[in-house]
Amino acid sequence: MTPSELSAYFFLQLALIIATCRVIGYAVRRWLGQPQVVGEMIAGVVLGPSLFGYVLPDMQAAIFPAETRNVLFVCAQLGVGLYMFLVGLGFRSDHFRAQMGSAAAVSFTGMAVPFLVAVVLAPMLQRVPGLFAADVNQFQATLFLGACIAITAFPMLARIIDERGLTATRLGSLTLSAGAIDDAAAWTVLAIVLASFGDGPGVAIKAILGGAAFAGFMLIYGRRLLAPLGRIAERDGKVTHSMLAVVFVLFMMAAFAMDFIGIHAVLGGFILGICMPRGILATDVQRQLEPIVMVLLIPMFFAYSGLNTQLTVVNNAELLAIAFGILAASILAKGVACYAAARLTGQDNATAMAIGALMNARGMMELIIINIGLQRGIIGPALFSMLVIMAIVTTFMASPLFDLVYGRRHKSAPVTDAPGPVP
Repeated sequence: MTPSELSAYFFLQLALIIATCRVIGYAVRRWLGQPQVVGEMIAGVVLGPSLFGYVLPDMQAAIFPAETRNVLFVCAQLGVGLYMFLVGLGFRSDHFRAQMGSAAAVSFTGMAVPFLVAVVLAPMLQRVPGLFAADVNQFQATLFLGACIAITAFPMLARIIDERGLTATRLGSLTLSAGAIDDAAAWTVLAIVLASFGDGPGVAIKAILGGAAFAGFMLIYGRRLLAPLGRIAERDGKVTHSMLAVVFVLFMMAAFAMDFIGIHAVLGGFILGICMPRGILATDVQRQLEPIVMVLLIPMFFAYSGLNTQLTVVNNAELLAIAFGILAASILAKGVACYAAARLTGQDNATAMAIGALMNARGMMELIIINIGLQRGIIGPALFSMLVIMAIVTTFMASPLFDLVYGRRHKSAPVTDAPGPVP
């Protein structure tokens, strides 16, 4: 295609993607009480070969020809990278100072049990042709599947807690702390898998050492080096266009660094977001970026995921049984483990069940991981589609299950330094 043809296709695709995401997002929010992001995840699948391409294959192929996929992919990477940057900006380290013992227990158990399940599942899945790539060894398959089962949709978890007025309670503090630890551990495991999945040990060493060096440098020195940006924003009372340009340059360089060493751009965005000064700088950058990222860029990520989701390949009894088994094992491993850990650390039954329900949501974080896995050739289209189903179902069930087991016990027990269970 010529550049002008690519441009024309891009604008048509983007119009359809945004409209579909908003319509389906509104429908699930209005009639099912689900967050907008759940509808957008479903919209991505609707636009792909699983529905649009199945019902109107010629029209779907005409609107989304293969030659345009690379443009959509790059825009999707920009969107998901900026999204993770915003997640990092919203990351609150003070959550770790409250209920740290319980949070660590819930997080560790919620990671350990899914990885034990992955130890059992991965060898069985590798025996089914096409689920994992042929050159993926059992160790890599186990780590990748474990990360997929263990990941938590931290941004969605934070949104549910905030909407119910529970952010300053022990429940909110405990769940947010455990979710943050979970995701950090899952991304670390994913980085190890990506580092080991390269052209020889030199690539793995470069990725592991480079990623550790970048993260260590940013976490130790990043806030100090970035502090002048915060002071300038406080002095001006806002983030100017010039300041926003500086933030964009920093983001692009962080994303480039992670991509260059062989990990992934999203990790660079997330680490930079954590290290950015809080106050006016973080608040104003979020205010300016969030509408563009959430309304314009993230729908392209969901669409790109949906174009790679072929539910029709899960078309026989064996694959259907595998898909159901992965879904059931994921829900039980994560939910039961987090519930049990919360109970053993002194939480009451309703609170422990609420924690299990929230920690089970995987949402967009799952889609990011499995898209990376598909892009890097770790998993095939069939396993990708199964994990998309798992991501949507576990995300869809989080809010209603939380309300069912915990009710509307808003604004209970604010966080204090005193230990004790959530009332």
